Amino acid sequence: MILKVLPSTLSGDNVWAPPSKSIMQRALALATFAEGTTMLRRPSESDDCTQAMMMSAQLGATLELGDDAVAIHGVARPAPRTDTLTPGESGLGARTFGTLAALHNQPLALEREGTLAARSFQGWATALRACGAMVDGQEPGQSLSVQGPLQPGAYELDANGTSQVITGLLCSLPLLEDDSKLTLHNVVSTPYMEMTLEMMEDFGLQVDAHQVEDSRTWVLNIPGHQRAKAVDMTVDGDWSGAAFLLGLGLLCAPHSLTIEGLASSVTQADEAIKGALLFSGCRLAGVDDGIQVFAGKPKAFQVDLTDCPDPFPPLAAMAVFAKKPSTLKGLHRLGNKESNRGLAIQEEWAKLGVKVELDETNDTLRVHPAKPQSGRIDPRGDHRMAMAAAILGAAGAPVEIVNAECVAKSYPAFFDDLESLGVSIQVVAK
Repeated sequence: MILKVLPSTLSGDNVWAPPSKSIMQRALALATFAEGTTMLRRPSESDDCTQAMMMSAQLGATLELGDDAVAIHGVARPAPRTDTLTPGESGLGARTFGTLAALHNQPLALEREGTLAARSFQGWATALRACGAMVDGQEPGQSLSVQGPLQPGAYELDANGTSQVITGLLCSLPLLEDDSKLTLHNVVSTPYMEMTLEMMEDFGLQVDAHQVEDSRTWVLNIPGHQRAKAVDMTVDGDWSGAAFLLGLGLLCAPHSLTIEGLASSVTQADEAIKGALLFSGCRLAGVDDGIQVFAGKPKAFQVDLTDCPDPFPPLAAMAVFAKKPSTLKGLHRLGNKESNRGLAIQEEWAKLGVKVELDETNDTLRVHPAKPQSGRIDPRGDHRMAMAAAILGAAGAPVEIVNAECVAKSYPAFFDDLESLGVSIQVVAK
């Protein structure tokens, strides 16, 4: 599907943030082996969460889907109903549920699809092997499989690649018979690890975690022989999705836009978008269960996104309309996403006449302000690239977005929400 997003002035002043897929996937993982029935209210309908529900069931849990809730009846130990897990295109789902699968002593294949098939799982495979599991096929295009059982013990790991590896281990190691200790070096995306730790506490799992002073080293002491307790929770709104709505409100609202549903009951890395906007001179206001952004033009963005790389696409879109060039740090975190996002931003923005510089030496991406030309953007199957392209179209010149349906990975209602706010969108014949 090709959609054309036209320059628009918003007619609506209020929208709900989509439910967080990061929170829901973690909740599903913890609920799979929890004692009792977990209720997740206002669940995410994203493709990633649909696949996570399937994997929970594939590992033995029983799920019931209601109108606006999901019930998960946990099992004490993995009881796979199949020899294959289906993460689809979800990196977090594959690494988290793939690690849970390593609690079992039989091999399970991970059936990667689309952009996930082109992503490396080397860091995840290295970590699991260190903890006693076997992993085959970690390179792009290979058939990926895992076989346990994981072993309790003291492990020293390099966590430079992704926090998703740590999330999988944190959800799994408490279920082993004996205690474990993780010493993690070069930890990135610390807020995502903190989200996992906070949610483990909500589910009644104990972990003693502390950061070595003035370093990226963490020590996690994880008691064994634990079992999570079921919870009843409402899934918070997603700051990752809200970032694109904030961009639309900033650039296209006649006065302001309020985004609701952002309860922030657990840490979300992408809430850092607020700081980037404020430092750039944008006006924000907190409201009950949400945030209000006032229309304006940013000065420029100078922000380090090493620990929260997902805001790169929305900020790189907003930076096109800034008064001066913007510099986003953390470029090295973009290579193993749904696309190589740094290169994708540079090449796709160039189609609209926007100059983007990639500086690997200084680990930065620099966007030069411009008046965008009309053109066609290929998001390369990357949901965040497609949503960022919509900002460029709504705030600049008409932009056609190829494979626009890829937004379903995290925010299926994105274009519906844009239309409800008054953004002009047309379907283009191929």
